[in-house]
Parts: sequence; C-alpha cells; structure tokens
Amino acid sequence: MPHDTESRAAAPAERSWKSALLRGLSGRCPACGEGRLFARFLKPAQSCARCGEALDGHRADDFPSYIVILLLGHIIVPTMIEVNSSFAIPVMWQAAIWPTLALVMAMLMIQPVKGGVIGFQWARRMHGFAQG
Repeated sequence: MPHDTESRAAAPAERSWKSALLRGLSGRCPACGEGRLFARFLKPAQSCARCGEALDGHRADDFPSYIVILLLGHIIVPTMIEVNSSFAIPVMWQAAIWPTLALVMAMLMIQPVKGGVIGFQWARRMHGFAQG
C-alpha cells in the first residue's frame, strides 16, 4: 500500500488558474509568463519559445467569441441607453457609431479573451494540456 507521501510525489504539480488566466489575458505563456502565447493575431504558437511548453493542444474553439459577445452586450447596450437619454444624436449617426464601436471593441477584446481561455485550460489540464 503506497504511503501518502508517495502518492503526493506522483501527482502532477498544482497549476494556479488565476496566474495562468492573467498570463493568457496578457498574451504570455501560461506556464512561465515569459514567452509569447500567440504567433499571429489569433493563432497560438506551437510552443513557448522560452520554456518549451506545448501550446497547440488547446480547444478554445468558439468560447472566446461567446465571452466577447456577452461582454460587448453588457457594455454597449447600457452605453447606448445612457447616450440616447443624454444627447439627441441623429439615427444615421448612431447607425454608424454603435456598430463601429462594437467592431473595434470586439477586435481589441478577442485576443486577450482567447489567451485567458487557453491559460485557464492549461491550468486545469484540459484537452491537450492533460499531460505534465
């Protein structure tokens, strides 16, 4: 029968989901926080250039997009309501302002959110991050 210390030694090291999430949000490797997480805008690097951690096993899929849509809805809609109650902006201007603002905000948010999802998956050993 194995001793408690032996079973603890065999268990993989604990990964902090908070630090991995923050590292992912900042576009850094969730393992070391030094290397770049993304090779291109939304394309994660194969592995971390600094620590060698494999980064291509993630399964973020559409989840980052869902998070961005949820966040945008909670930011844009109250802002629209407040602006419309405070100012008399013509409808044609609003038809240009709000979609443009939503597009710009979505483009700014999608990479950090995807990095955060990948960081969380790494910390929880989900999908391709199960080993190690």
